[in-house]
Amino acid sequence: MKWFRIFKSSLLIICIQSCNAGNKGTATTATDTISVGTVVATDSFPSGKIISGIICRADADQSYALYIPVTNNHTALPAIYFFDPHADAAGVLNRYKGLAERYGFVLLASNNSKNGNDWPTEDRIWNSLYEDAQKRLPVSKDRIYVCGFSGGAKAATYFALQHNYISAVIACGAALPAMPQSGNFNFSFTAIAGEGDMNRSDLVAINNSLNNTAARHRIIFFDGIHEWPGEHIMDIAFAGLQFDAMTKKIIPADSGLINNYISGSQKRIAGLLNTNKPERAEAECKISINLLTGLTNLDWFTEKEKAITGSKAYQQQLAESNKLQQREQEIKDGYQQQFQRGDINYWVNTINDLMTRSKATGAEAAMYQRLKAYLSLAFYSISNQTINNKQDETAAHFVSLYKLVDSNNSEAWYFSAILNARKQNAALTKADLLKAIGNGFNDKARLLQQPDFQQPVLSATVNEIAAKLK
Repeated sequence: MKWFRIFKSSLLIICIQSCNAGNKGTATTATDTISVGTVVATDSFPSGKIISGIICRADADQSYALYIPVTNNHTALPAIYFFDPHADAAGVLNRYKGLAERYGFVLLASNNSKNGNDWPTEDRIWNSLYEDAQKRLPVSKDRIYVCGFSGGAKAATYFALQHNYISAVIACGAALPAMPQSGNFNFSFTAIAGEGDMNRSDLVAINNSLNNTAARHRIIFFDGIHEWPGEHIMDIAFAGLQFDAMTKKIIPADSGLINNYISGSQKRIAGLLNTNKPERAEAECKISINLLTGLTNLDWFTEKEKAITGSKAYQQQLAESNKLQQREQEIKDGYQQQFQRGDINYWVNTINDLMTRSKATGAEAAMYQRLKAYLSLAFYSISNQTINNKQDETAAHFVSLYKLVDSNNSEAWYFSAILNARKQNAALTKADLLKAIGNGFNDKARLLQQPDFQQPVLSATVNEIAAKLK
């Protein structure tokens, strides 16, 4: 089938540019958010509030959300620029504003950067955002950091590779696979991966590829899927930015922060060992050794790592992990063969089995979570291609599977609405769009510009739905 040939050749590109499978539509809304809108006449922004719509002076099409910490904001502060795959700028800042206060960082997030943008568009976004912040905000030129999730992580990594004044990247759930093998770049690289993230193995591979380079890098694991990490996980990454700056003598060594981090890491290691997770405990040792090198004595961590890797429990778990990794790849290969067969019974049974197994606990359950996310991305990509190619019958098949494997994904219901719109079924189109909104869809411009929704028979329905969006 033509669509399948297109899918096989483009899935990698889609994985790099558009990780829509991670969209659960659970964007958080800050209760203390200020919407600035299109009128920004002053550079005196309030601290302790998320300001959601600052318009770039040099490019009125670009805007961003901002959080300035309450404490120590009278001097130039480190700045972290965030990129969310669905342009939920205020939502992502609301997640981490507590860390901004703890560490004294200015947080910014683009309202324009999102999955589906090409690199020239992202270049424009970065240049406008960076230049506007430098002119109008109390940010330090020496401590510019970027952070993103999924497609936003790829964008963040791309920006750092283009601009040598960026000091660090925090890549959550994805990263550009073509990281320079020489490690000849100016930034530290922190990968963050959920155990159930479909991109976990890719991030591990990227991190490992940097082991023999001079690049400062680490990977942080957490119990979760393809999603922004919780504040307690991002806390480690933020602390790493401080330790990087101490190592470079940009800021003085902070013995209080160092000792608090050591204590927290030792507790995490003990907890992981007590719950029979020696692999994760060994990874925690590696993180601490990486972050604290040159700042304190590391004997405790190096000796603990040696003891863990020499244990029977670690060796057994490592062997089991390798077997699971091989099994996961074999299952994916089986999926590839089934994509072109259109066997609905196979997919219904497979997806139901995945849903059950992924709800358990342990390494095998995490594998099934990754497989579930893999299928969600695959069904997204095939549905998107076949809809764009007007192959509605094939599209309907894969959209139904997309909804089955990822019923909380707004894109699945948006695609379903397109197909019902092509049948001029206003009632089903409305129902699907309402489900898309209920699962986080909020792109009013996309809705109003979708050609399939511009038919006279649907105009009243679409206008009614659009009125529900900001």
